[in-house]
Amino acid sequence: MELAKITTRGQLTLPIAIRKKLNVQVGSKVVFLEDKGRIIIENAGMLALKEAREGMAGVAESLGVKDEQDVADMIKDIRKEKRVAK
Repeated sequence: MELAKITTRGQLTLPIAIRKKLNVQVGSKVVFLEDKGRIIIENAGMLALKEAREGMAGVAESLGVKDEQDVADMIKDIRKEKRVAK
């Protein structure tokens, strides 16, 4: 268990062990979530990435994207279409 003290301005310092577990450094943002009356702290960037991955689940398959080369080919095609449209 780690302990942190709240300052008069409502600030706290995350203990180093917690910072390491969250993979946060100076300038990183954290998000506070409530779950069944408990407060959970998560790395905001990692949470956003996780939600983006979940939101994109199944999209690659529906587009026929199987690997990085498919992505590169798709980008080339889109760029080519944009050049022709100008």
